[in-house]
Amino acid sequence: MTPSLPQATLLALAVAAAFPAAAQTNAEVLNELKALRDRVNQLEQQLKATQAKQATPQWGMTPEQAAELNRLTVKTEALEDSREASGFMGLKISGQMQAAYIYNRAQDLAGFQFLDSVANYGYNYWNGYIGMAILDFQKEMQDGTKWRLTLTPQRGAGSVIDGYSIVQEASVSVPLTDLQTRFIAGQIPDWSGYEYQQPTLNKLITHNLLFDFTLPTAYIGAGIDYTSGKWITKAMVAQMNQNANSSTAKGSVLAWRVDYARGEYQGFGLAGVYGQAPNFVNDTGNTNLGLLEVDGYFIRGDWTVQGQLSYGYQKAAAITANANGGLQTASWYGLSTLAAYKFTPRLEGVGRFDYLYNGKNGGGLLGYGVDGGNGVGPAGALGCVQGAAAVDPGCNKGASRYALAVGMNYVFNQYTMFKAEYRYDWSNLDVFEYVSDGSYRKNNSVLGASVVVSF
Repeated sequence: MTPSLPQATLLALAVAAAFPAAAQTNAEVLNELKALRDRVNQLEQQLKATQAKQATPQWGMTPEQAAELNRLTVKTEALEDSREASGFMGLKISGQMQAAYIYNRAQDLAGFQFLDSVANYGYNYWNGYIGMAILDFQKEMQDGTKWRLTLTPQRGAGSVIDGYSIVQEASVSVPLTDLQTRFIAGQIPDWSGYEYQQPTLNKLITHNLLFDFTLPTAYIGAGIDYTSGKWITKAMVAQMNQNANSSTAKGSVLAWRVDYARGEYQGFGLAGVYGQAPNFVNDTGNTNLGLLEVDGYFIRGDWTVQGQLSYGYQKAAAITANANGGLQTASWYGLSTLAAYKFTPRLEGVGRFDYLYNGKNGGGLLGYGVDGGNGVGPAGALGCVQGAAAVDPGCNKGASRYALAVGMNYVFNQYTMFKAEYRYDWSNLDVFEYVSDGSYRKNNSVLGASVVVSF
């Protein structure tokens, strides 16, 4: 045990008495003992002061401030409890809208486009998903379950499927063994390719040829979403572009996608669909279909480079029938590549090139037959009849399509982006109908400008 300070004083006196220095007088010894006692007293006072300081609470605020903090803490906890009880905990609401001005030379039209009905005006390469207004609700529960409802009147995936639904996405994601293994179900927009439907995620105003003519719109079904390191795998058994089956249109598809993030700047994806899907070209119910595409990206510094290769077929969906009148298989393949460069942190230049081969059996794409507005099918002047045997040999040959789009986007502020685009489409056949005189030509030009606001 360490002796207390008074005991240390007595001990010092005893040692001094036991070993007197021969050369020192009694007065000198007493003076030294007195100085030692004073030093010990000084140390005792310092120790008591330190102990008293440590025992005193250090609030850093006045008692009034402490009371106010307690009041605010109680109020905050009450607000959090109320928010959770009302269902707002984990809820995120976001939205965006795009107003666009489009000029189409062949169609002899020019004007603003916003929330026009797909059912009335159709889906075309110059207006597909352009002029959207989106309201997105996402909620995540404490166990990791996610719920999503995205509403897009007139211009969303739902309206493309049935002509009137305002639902772009309605889905759930439920953790199974862990947060990386999930059960997914509902209506989910197609996940193929490098471009997206939403204008905030699309660098240009229009979409590429593969997006418009070869990819599904949405899936309605259930499946699995699995993440492992840099790999993400999604798969669904679903109806494609069809809310519900009927007796004349039965069947489903297996739709899947695998993504790999190779590093911080690059990655690739692979997606496919196989099964029975609606045949909108020849209205024969559901027929066998197969789609496969690979896409990739490289984003570093001011540069963005993206690309996509696609192949697809659908039975009984070709424009021209065989000599016996039997419907033939439509098939196609193509590529799309995009490059963008930021001249400043806000101003970006974009260029995109697309190619789509569709020459077999008179042509026929995913849901597209003879269409002079979109440049699909045999040469327009031949008057080929969809689903009929070829009278003219030219009716057996469909058009190959090309498109070059250049444009710019400018980030005005954190909520607003302006876009401008010039697009030139051409073909190896006279398939673009000029409505002003009824002629068909091999090319068409489109100009566009838009503003996108999001929160």
